[in-house]
Amino acid sequence: MGINNQSDAEANLQIGPTDQGMVRIFVESHGAEIPMDFEPDEALEIAEEIRAAAMMVKGSR
Repeated sequence: MGINNQSDAEANLQIGPTDQGMVRIFVESHGAEIPMDFEPDEALEIAEEIRAAAMMVKGSR
């Protein structure tokens, strides 16, 4: 599956700080749990990438 392939898959997404000073993105879908921990600087880079992608989509409408 690529980034441009549509899917009917559903997932729960949680994002928050951990007690270890990391930022966790936690994805749960159909019983599978994927915790992904990032250093704060990495999390800010991810946030910037998400924002840039949203702005690209918003600008193309």
